[in-house]
Amino acid sequence: MKLLIATTNKGKCTELRDLLKEIPFEIITPRDLGITLEVEENGDTYDINACLKAQAFHDASGFITLADDTGLEVDALGGRPGVRSARYVEAPGATDADRRAKLLRELKDRPRPWTAHFHCTVAVAAPGTGIQLFGGDVYGEIVTEESGEFGFGYDRQFQIPEMGKTLAACTMEEKNLISHRALAVKAAIPYLLSLLE
Repeated sequence: MKLLIATTNKGKCTELRDLLKEIPFEIITPRDLGITLEVEENGDTYDINACLKAQAFHDASGFITLADDTGLEVDALGGRPGVRSARYVEAPGATDADRRAKLLRELKDRPRPWTAHFHCTVAVAAPGTGIQLFGGDVYGEIVTEESGEFGFGYDRQFQIPEMGKTLAACTMEEKNLISHRALAVKAAIPYLLSLLE
């Protein structure tokens, strides 16, 4: 049975493939199917945005579809950038580095530590069953010195105090034990397996 992961983000594809490697689905991507869908993530919650993506890609493909919406919530910024994390810099062609730079500019006069957490909502759309939602969170703090070569987005400046390193400095194996996305996907796996029955 095929499972479509509804993302074109290469880093996210890599993480999701690793997280789902033990379940008996053939993992496919929109690129594999020639789907070039742009879903407007205009919801004001992670749940809404994850559902929008899951439903749109499910409708376009007919396959069981897993989508996620993820955001970084920084306490000193009242939870921003939050659901707008990927659109934190509105300029066309804005990069992850641009978003990280803006975050540090907004934080520079705020007292430390800059505590924060990542949240991930995973939505699974399957024929005839509606959409099921699963969530995960990881807690840490924002640091000024970026470190690590793995991951994407804000991972290079999000440090896990207990580990003494950023998410980007974690190996895939380490990250997929503790990350927000890992926890949400692991919560979804029993439901995915039930769809095989």
